Amino acid sequence: MKRRELLKNAAMFGFASAMPLSVAKLNSIVEAAPERNTPPPTANPLQPPKEGSIPVAFVISDGAVMIDFAGPWEVFQDAGMATNPGQMVEAFKLYTVAETTKPIKASAGMKIIPDYSIENAPAPKVIVIPAQHHASKAVLDWIRKSSQSADLTMSVCTGAFVLAETGLLSGKTATTHHSSYKVMAMENPDIHVKRGARFVEDGNIATAGGLSSGIDLALRVVERYYGREAAERTAYDMEYQGKGWMNPDSNEAYAKIPVSTEDHPLCPVCEMEVNAAGSPKSVYKGKTYHFCMQDHKQAFDASPDKYLNAT
Repeated sequence: MKRRELLKNAAMFGFASAMPLSVAKLNSIVEAAPERNTPPPTANPLQPPKEGSIPVAFVISDGAVMIDFAGPWEVFQDAGMATNPGQMVEAFKLYTVAETTKPIKASAGMKIIPDYSIENAPAPKVIVIPAQHHASKAVLDWIRKSSQSADLTMSVCTGAFVLAETGLLSGKTATTHHSSYKVMAMENPDIHVKRGARFVEDGNIATAGGLSSGIDLALRVVERYYGREAAERTAYDMEYQGKGWMNPDSNEAYAKIPVSTEDHPLCPVCEMEVNAAGSPKSVYKGKTYHFCMQDHKQAFDASPDKYLNAT
């Protein structure tokens, strides 16, 4: 048996052995709150297959951010037990896709061998696009084509930039990591960038905010396919106590446009706080601006007013 399968089976065994207690506990919670015995109807439901699992493709390349795909991966994996209590079934069939099956180096250097290349990947019903360095034209074409038959195409964090490159976000509302609202809006004037959103759904496209927001969007996908109770069970068994998946506007901490001050300077390109003492800087019209990286300084120097006037 392959090591990967062995680990998977071991994890499933441990998860299954814990299920009777966790389900009993969850049932007791539900019984203690009768008003929640009948979950509200799910908005914008998705139809699961009558038989088999829902195929989910995770599109990765060098620089893919671990939590952006590992968080949703865990949610979809654990949803199997939540949608079918006491049964070891897969509600979602998960696999990674890249331009080729050559190993890619994810964030912090973790090496991953993609399950499929874009030439032989199964047709997905859900596509997950995490933040990553870039996607080639061939990968963008694959995403564009695969989305035509998928139920949902979702991005996490700055994976929204990859999704934007496909043209699938054109004319839609979307979100991304809070440090990229400004650049996202500047580079894509045909996209309405929503600040302070945990996730945004627009037709068969969904975008999550930064990093952990992908967990909430994945739980929301579970809810759309299998209902509120299944999503609650999944979150409960993961010991995930965040409620953002039930309230897409719960990222209000990032809704306000930050203001740069002398004590707390912000990079005018990405709005991240920087250390004035050691950061790159430029002087424009008598005012000093500090940057989080040299690339942002160069971008600013090329067109200062574009960044200073952008929202």
